[in-house]
Amino acid sequence: MENNQIKIGFVSFGEVNSPKEFLENKRQEALKELMSLGIEIISTVRVVTDDRAENDVSRAIHDLKRETFDTLVICILGWIPSHTVIKVTEEFKHKPIILWGVSGNIKNEHIVTTAAQAGTSALRKTFEDLGYKFIYVYNIINKPSPLKRIKSFLLAGSATKIIRSQKIGMMGFRDMKLYNTLYEGVSLKATLGIDVDFFEMHEIFQISEAIEAGLKDEIYKRIIKEWEFIQPVDEGFLRKGITYYLAIKKVCDENRYNAISLKDVDGMKRILNFPPAIIFMLLSDQMHLCTIPENDVMGAATQLIIKQITGQCAAYFEFYEFFEQGILMGVPDFVPSEIVVEKVRVTQAAFGGITGGLLNVSTVKTGKLTLARLSYSGNKYYLHICTGESKLRSWEEAGWDQPAPQLPSFEIFLDSPMEEFAQKISSQHYIVAYGDHKEALSDFCYLNGIQVI
Repeated sequence: MENNQIKIGFVSFGEVNSPKEFLENKRQEALKELMSLGIEIISTVRVVTDDRAENDVSRAIHDLKRETFDTLVICILGWIPSHTVIKVTEEFKHKPIILWGVSGNIKNEHIVTTAAQAGTSALRKTFEDLGYKFIYVYNIINKPSPLKRIKSFLLAGSATKIIRSQKIGMMGFRDMKLYNTLYEGVSLKATLGIDVDFFEMHEIFQISEAIEAGLKDEIYKRIIKEWEFIQPVDEGFLRKGITYYLAIKKVCDENRYNAISLKDVDGMKRILNFPPAIIFMLLSDQMHLCTIPENDVMGAATQLIIKQITGQCAAYFEFYEFFEQGILMGVPDFVPSEIVVEKVRVTQAAFGGITGGLLNVSTVKTGKLTLARLSYSGNKYYLHICTGESKLRSWEEAGWDQPAPQLPSFEIFLDSPMEEFAQKISSQHYIVAYGDHKEALSDFCYLNGIQVI
């Protein structure tokens, strides 16, 4: 997620008798640190005190209501009676909240403080009892502020707002009669706000017959230039894939989909005799949609969460082998160009009874990874999260034309025990992001009533 998408409300508090200059200096320091995160801040102009007329409280509420924001930061600069803070927070109790206590100063080994942690410690349990969705952070004298923790929660707060307007497009239903790709629409809407729309493969076939030749030529020239072809791929196959892509693109544009999945094995491959890897690649790279095969609604929902938290494409991978302290993950068809080392590499190959088509054989980036998968039981939702370090591993999947293609893949050395990980697995498809995003994903789950496993 780009940081300029994050918009926060900021209000600071200090007791009416505390030194005004001291409080204002602390307020400016806190604002400066938050601005270093590259976020947009809606703020009231001065420190809010417990003045008897409650003019400061009224002003703060008025100023914060001028614009919408994702998360409210309550910055406690010194002791403040709790009722003053609660009068403000109750106006925004439906939003994520950060309770942040700043620290005093040390000069010549002498501490000067306005007792901010007296204020926060009087509020923490109260916030909890009032049912606020919040985190509590505090500064320590002469130590850096907890900006990493703050940013994690801000990402989760912003993602929570954005996710509630997201839509998944689904061509067909329940590929290969799988169970773990199914979903329950009402509970998914209630938990995350995500809608799922269905469209038929026949509709795409009809639209494809009216696609303009010029549009197809433009994309054909682009991929011939941008992709490295290990073996020649039939031009007619490429153009047919581009045609289907443009037909699906039309449906995606009209319905404003953020993620998409297609009926792959029992649909595109069996009925149209067309392995859809090229379609997925174009949907991902040209439209920047989250893409996953086999009508995997829960996988697509996981992608939307990870994309909003990390700003990455949220690629899907499948399990192939388990080891004592790790796993082999790969894909039998496509990966987004975002995770490819250098150029996208493609070839033509066949698998078993499936006729030859375009296959992505790009080398993927390695390093620190976060793996995640959303699942549900009844109306209770879970997110399985794990981190690990990845490296390339030579292998092949039996059944491909020889010499067998090296599928996009990596071996991941998990940060948690393999057996612990294995007993929590909820699908053959997991979503990958580069880096360690466990904290922000956990914050997102907390804000949305999802249990982390």
